[in-house]
Amino acid sequence: MTILVTGGAGFIGHHVTRALLERGEQVIGLDNLNGYYDPALKRARLGQLAGYRGYRFIEADVTDRSGLAALFEAEPGIDRIVHLAAQAGVRHSMIDPYAYVEANVLGHVTLLEAARRLPRLEHLVFASSSSVYGLNEGLPFRETDAVDRPNSLYAATKRSGELISHAYGHVYRLPQTALRFFTVYGPWGRPDMAYYGFARAIMAGEPVTLYEGEGLARDFTYIDDVVDGVLRVLALAPDPLVERVRVLNLGNRRSEPVSHMVALLEQALGRKAVLRMVPRPAADLIATWASIDAAHDLTGWTPETALDAGIPRFVDWFMRYHAVD
Repeated sequence: MTILVTGGAGFIGHHVTRALLERGEQVIGLDNLNGYYDPALKRARLGQLAGYRGYRFIEADVTDRSGLAALFEAEPGIDRIVHLAAQAGVRHSMIDPYAYVEANVLGHVTLLEAARRLPRLEHLVFASSSSVYGLNEGLPFRETDAVDRPNSLYAATKRSGELISHAYGHVYRLPQTALRFFTVYGPWGRPDMAYYGFARAIMAGEPVTLYEGEGLARDFTYIDDVVDGVLRVLALAPDPLVERVRVLNLGNRRSEPVSHMVALLEQALGRKAVLRMVPRPAADLIATWASIDAAHDLTGWTPETALDAGIPRFVDWFMRYHAVD
């Protein structure tokens, strides 16, 4: 059996790949190593995987139709796909909208077109986002909620991926699961995420930018819990005759104030943050909070890592990776 992980040099992709390799799976990683954030971090993640048997990395883009078709023709034994390649970042979608349409919509279609021709494909699991809940105000967010009011282009492209997959599930009976991730954090994380940027600012003595007003909170989900959820779901393919595409939340079951996360960073780093308050951008949600009943009922998955435990683990890695004394 062979598993393809797209976005394999990314944050979640790196951790998922390592977990698969540690249990003896054959894994092909695919990533274009783009410059949205420092590619040196992506290469360092790949360096952590280099010693595993059964691993092969391909530097390629999911929008490359001929390249993807050639890969699948050369690897007809691919039976599962974890599709994590995407253009991430809510606010950056207002700066470079075309990158989001290309990676998250065209890239999704390109992958599905190639995947539907794989003779042994059992399950395709792909990354959606809590951002699809958009302007919804009712908490916690449930998979049955309406998601037709996105508040960012990023959210719109991730919801587009879900709808495109629904069409492919209907037409081609392609077994798929969409995972709506909720603010994933931890070691080897993305530098554009708030917790990472806050850590760098605190250590540099620079201002930490927080949004004005009350209620800013996130369902912070630790990376190890997310990986456990991904692997549990990957093992349980839906029946495409019953579900065109299964949709599941992967979150930590609680919404915690961003200010609490900053306080935990201060404690772990041993320094106080210099706070700067600014108006909240329209593209940012006030709060996120996942109902995970569906994922738990299907797989038994329950996240185990509280923010109070996860942030110190991230800081320990952060200090070592950046060689901070």
